[in-house]
Amino acid sequence: MTTPVVLITGALTGIGRATGLAFAQEGARIVVSGRRDQAGHALTQELRSLGVEAGSQPDRQNRGTVRPARCRRQQCGHRR
Repeated sequence: MTTPVVLITGALTGIGRATGLAFAQEGARIVVSGRRDQAGHALTQELRSLGVEAGSQPDRQNRGTVRPARCRRQQCGHRR
């Protein structure tokens, strides 16, 4: 059996943070994402202290990447 890897966006506070901690208690490997780098690193350290593999990925919203995805979706016949 393999260890699941969980990516949690908006993980630095509230429900996202609680979700990360819950998955850590289950032994999952966790990648957290949020807008504040220092808070992401702090949460990563906290998760690692629980004995799981953890890392953080800063959330860098880039409108240039969102629009092409939306255009591709519309080209496939999907509507809002």
